Amino acid sequence: MIQEGDRIAVGVSGGKDSLTLLYCLKALQRFYPKKFELFAITISLGNEGFDLPALIDIYENIGIQYHIEDTQIAKIVFDVRNEKNPCSLCSNMKRGAIHNAAKKLGCNKVAFAHHKDDVIETLLLSLFYEGRIHTFSPVTYLDRTGITLIRPFIYTEEKMIRSYVNKKGIMPIPSGCRAEGKTKRHYVKELIAGLMKENRHIKDNLFGAIQRGNINGWHPPL
Repeated sequence: MIQEGDRIAVGVSGGKDSLTLLYCLKALQRFYPKKFELFAITISLGNEGFDLPALIDIYENIGIQYHIEDTQIAKIVFDVRNEKNPCSLCSNMKRGAIHNAAKKLGCNKVAFAHHKDDVIETLLLSLFYEGRIHTFSPVTYLDRTGITLIRPFIYTEEKMIRSYVNKKGIMPIPSGCRAEGKTKRHYVKELIAGLMKENRHIKDNLFGAIQRGNINGWHPPL
């Protein structure tokens, strides 16, 4: 995922996942044999209550270069478009903004904090609501931008990230999103949690199916 001379932009929302990824990649720089540069990119969506100064304090405390991209994505999604299911449009617009910002910074890679649970949830979301077998890939090259997306946490369970955040005393910053806790992804997360009570192997089975399912970017485990 990481090669000599890479300039990596980390998409940071202020949530536990993206902050953990930023801290981990910053620590990795100290001993990884291949030298790489790190930048933090935050897309300010225009949500009320998002504590951007607190996030900037984190960037300055750990000594990382950062870029804040101001947008009106929240207004477009909720007020102009009045989306009933806002996550898809919001995600697409955020990704576009991050890719553009990364290009301006001269970055060749963008790192997202999608973890193993995200991979499984996305598979079910695609099956239920799009009728296709699809999920995130560990590495994706974008022809139109020349940027490679990497997801270093793709084999990491969400509970491990929670444990790291608690142990390190990292304080995630609420997004202020109006759809928080009311999305289809939240519904699927609760559905999986319910199924786990009956079969604790559900997540492993689904993840194994992804690895063996000939999905683009995935390979069977060795």
